[in-house]
Amino acid sequence: MVFQKRLVVFMFSLFISHLAYAFNEMQVLPVQHAGRIKPFDSFAREQLEIVYGKTQFEGRSAYEVILTWMMTPEAWQEKEIFQVQNLDVKKKLGLKSDQKRFKGDPIFSHEAFPGLMAELNGKRESKEKLTPYFQALQRLENQYFVFTEIAAGRMLKVMPDPQSDTWVSVADLPEVHQSEFMEVTKGFIASISAEVDGKADRKALRENFDQAVKTFKSSVGSDQAVSSTDMKIEVFFNEFHPFGWAALAYGLALIFFLIAWVMNRSWGEKTAYVFLISAVILHVLGFSLRCYLTGHPPVTNMYETVVWVALGAIVFAGILTYYMKNRFLLLGGTMVATFCLIIADTAPIILDASIQPLEAVLRSNYWLTIHVLTITISYAAFFLAMALGDLGLFYFIKGEAQHKTEIKALAQSVYRSIQIGVAFIAPGILLGGVWADYSWGRFWGWDPKETWALIALLGYVAVLHGRLVGLIKDFGMIASGVGAFSLVIMSWYGVNFVLGAGLHTYGFGAGGIEYVTGFVLVHILLIVYAWLVRRERAKST
Repeated sequence: MVFQKRLVVFMFSLFISHLAYAFNEMQVLPVQHAGRIKPFDSFAREQLEIVYGKTQFEGRSAYEVILTWMMTPEAWQEKEIFQVQNLDVKKKLGLKSDQKRFKGDPIFSHEAFPGLMAELNGKRESKEKLTPYFQALQRLENQYFVFTEIAAGRMLKVMPDPQSDTWVSVADLPEVHQSEFMEVTKGFIASISAEVDGKADRKALRENFDQAVKTFKSSVGSDQAVSSTDMKIEVFFNEFHPFGWAALAYGLALIFFLIAWVMNRSWGEKTAYVFLISAVILHVLGFSLRCYLTGHPPVTNMYETVVWVALGAIVFAGILTYYMKNRFLLLGGTMVATFCLIIADTAPIILDASIQPLEAVLRSNYWLTIHVLTITISYAAFFLAMALGDLGLFYFIKGEAQHKTEIKALAQSVYRSIQIGVAFIAPGILLGGVWADYSWGRFWGWDPKETWALIALLGYVAVLHGRLVGLIKDFGMIASGVGAFSLVIMSWYGVNFVLGAGLHTYGFGAGGIEYVTGFVLVHILLIVYAWLVRRERAKST
């Protein structure tokens, strides 16, 4: 019990230490980019991730890196910062196949580069879905554009224009403000140099740097155009990264649940609960902060739905555990939450975590918000059913006769999870029709997204009816919980990332198809293997 108390104190201290984190003024400098006002810290992280694939470079913060791109772009000619992963693109540009990052000259000065860009433009003009090869070319184009525009000072817009909604870039600042921004860059160089050299006056130089930024903000009027509190909250969100800490806490909870499950240790379960509660608190905190910053619920992109599904799975697992007293439910819910948050955190190119403004079709639409939240929360219940099904298949492989009690409990838990999912996806589809009628003037049009949502619903309804009339027994129920989730994957991921067709264009993305295909195939093979093991055992008896 003492250990659990110390864990609680540690988690609380971790949170308080980040609350007390002092951001420098450059990080919270308001910048206009991609249709919204954001702190320079967010802008820098997004652009560095596009070019380099990470939000830090050699231990340096993104805002420091982006500032040096502007001040000394030539110094970056010898840095391997451009990430290229597609083998065909590497081959055409004469790049090493076993290398991930490259200098700019071998890529953009290569004789084949203009031809590749022309090839990409031709593909875009044909309005066809881009293959992984063309997606890689498009990313390369974005990397080149981002670096050159930042280096030229055209991409960083820091001064509100009273005559329009568009802010003025650093390159276009009036002369008086140009000199003020030069003071900012001088202060930055002095503070960084003092930090590197370990000078005694580095604190004073850092304060001078902050004061130069404050003077610039006040002069251009950006501190009046946007709330400084909002800028600080967003930088805190970036620095603290609550979803990353939540993923870690969920992972530790999963480990201790497994210890309690395999070794039957009560201390393992108690410790797991401490980490699980901490994870949920961090998850809710991150979710609330993101909703505050975006000004809307998680309806914009795939990343937000993955985070929402992770939270829904753990909530459903907790509710069902309370009523069914089944210790496997929280284990399954923790598996889903851990998996989802790790994927959200490690696949930034596929799941874009940047905060983007809503598309025009999504703005001020009550029914759209309700529809998306209802549909995606049903995915959480179906995902939970799949995780529980995985546990059930494990017991079938291990030995059906010895684990009848566990199999029966897991089959019933899968059944209840699917019931919850159907109870949400059915009204979610109907509410989608209401939104479609409001936005597009028709209730139903057999759009790919609509069609696959209906297919998923009908698939799970068939499973429930099969169970109700006795056609589907425990093995069938558990296998269905795993196999039927492929319908959800197609509706949730496939339509947006594979088909790329239909009216739901605001949600489209690219990448990751090989991993998702592997995920589905592994689970299909698991079902087949469990069935073969079960059949062989039946023959032998």
